[in-house]
Amino acid sequence: MKKDKNYTYRSMRDEREYGLYWYSGLWHILRPVLVGLTVLVLVIGIGMTVWNKLYGSFLAPVDPADEAEYTFEIQSGQSLNRVASNLESADLIRSKTIFKYYCDFAGMAQKIQTGTYSLKKDMTMTEIADRLTTGDGNPLVRNITLIPGETVEEFAAKLVKNGVLEDDKAFLAACRDGKAFREYYYIDDVLTSGHPEERKYVLEGYLSPNTYEVYVTASAEEIIRKLLSQTEAAFPVELQDRAEELGLTMDQTLTLASLIEKEAKESDFARVSAVFHNRLKANMRLESDVTIHYITGIRKMALADSDLTVNSPYNTYQVNGLPVGPICNPSPAAIRAALYPDETMIAEKYLYFCAKEPESGELYFSKTLDQHRRAVEAYAPKWQQYDLDRGIK
Repeated sequence: MKKDKNYTYRSMRDEREYGLYWYSGLWHILRPVLVGLTVLVLVIGIGMTVWNKLYGSFLAPVDPADEAEYTFEIQSGQSLNRVASNLESADLIRSKTIFKYYCDFAGMAQKIQTGTYSLKKDMTMTEIADRLTTGDGNPLVRNITLIPGETVEEFAAKLVKNGVLEDDKAFLAACRDGKAFREYYYIDDVLTSGHPEERKYVLEGYLSPNTYEVYVTASAEEIIRKLLSQTEAAFPVELQDRAEELGLTMDQTLTLASLIEKEAKESDFARVSAVFHNRLKANMRLESDVTIHYITGIRKMALADSDLTVNSPYNTYQVNGLPVGPICNPSPAAIRAALYPDETMIAEKYLYFCAKEPESGELYFSKTLDQHRRAVEAYAPKWQQYDLDRGIK
């Protein structure tokens, strides 16, 4: 069949236009992709250039070829600014400002620990920051915490367990005798007129609960002095005047506070104090179970007759008034409660309290002996079961 030339020409033109249309459509799709990739490459290139510049200027090791170890010391109380300045002065980092900003941004500012560290100039800034926050630099000091209500023996055991002291012998001997601490007037008062020969530990009650920073090389006596130095702060002039107003010495106040600390939660401190004050005014024995716990070393909820009759100047079931001395180291809150008992309960003459659920720490308060006996009858089975569950008979 003979082809029409015009038809052939139109077909070729149509094919050419279709090809151009297809190429134009493809370019329309690819063009923004290629532009985006080009921009991305430029951004990455600029970013890498900037990063390399920043890294080389601020973050990189000061001397990658220097593998020698340099001793760097962070002393107690030094600020982040001081540490950063010292690092820069020692030529261990490139910029103290960037180091400070990095530690602040990474949340490391409060984690830098005192100690003596071995650092290298081939370490990056971030590696140095990590090293200083891990505390592996043979710390010069460490924190110790005396919890309110802890006894001298409990605290001594904690010091040994935490590696502060190798053993508790020197610590306990110093606390038992107390004679090395006569420079503190309140300890001298105990040694002079506080029947020190009858006390389990002369310093019981006088080690002020708090968190302390002590040198790792500190001796038992140095640690004790650290705590004794805060006792006066916990017993300011206001409380001394209040104690005098009530006719109490500092030693009597701390003794009463120690009973309150052991008997109750802080929310009940003032009410327990009121009961004790009322009993003292009525010339009644305090009959506080926690004094028996101090003698035996066992926290027993249901006391037996043999517990109540133990011969000790700490046994408030046997001695009149306060025991011979504190039975633990009381908190400032317990000391204040000893001097400021609940006035309503004072006025209403509450004379008794007992524990409810042993685990809850809640107390039941009574005005009369009959009310108290009914409460004891109701709660005693729970105390007995509590003791049995802990293997105490």
